Amino acid sequence: MRKVVSITTLLLIVAGAIFFYVRFYFVFGEGVKSGELNYVVRKGVIFKTYEGKLIQSGIRSRAAGSIQSYEFDFSVENKRIAEQLMLQSGHIVELHYKEYFGSLPWRGFTKYVVDSIIVTRQPQPSEPATLPAEEPTTPSVVEEI
Repeated sequence: MRKVVSITTLLLIVAGAIFFYVRFYFVFGEGVKSGELNYVVRKGVIFKTYEGKLIQSGIRSRAAGSIQSYEFDFSVENKRIAEQLMLQSGHIVELHYKEYFGSLPWRGFTKYVVDSIIVTRQPQPSEPATLPAEEPTTPSVVEEI
C-alpha cells in the first residue's frame, strides 16, 4: 500500500511540474510585430514589470459595427531593452517577442514578452492635404469696445 501511495505522489509531482513548465515557461510561439510604439512603463504593486503597447497600422472589427485599431500589448523582462524602448515612444519599431500560454507576475502582465528590438525609425511625416484654392478675401477689422 505504501508503495502505491509513493508512486502516485511521485507521478502527481512530476505531472504538476510538467504542467507548470508547459503553462509558464514553454515558448508557444515567437515572431515579430511592427508598428508605432505608444508607450512603455514600469508598473506593479509587488512585482515591478515593464509593460508596453504597440499600435499597428490598419483597423479591425471585433464586433459587427465597431472599428478598432490593432493594439499589441506586451511585457519586457530585460531592463536594458525596456529603457531603450522608453526613449523610442512615437517611433516605428519592429519587436521580436515570445508567446507563452500564461503570464507570471514577475515576468509581466501579458503572455507576450519582447526580447529584442529589431528596427526603430522615425515615422514618415504625412503629406500635407491639398486644399482647393480660395478666392482672396479682404481683411476684416475688429472694433474694440
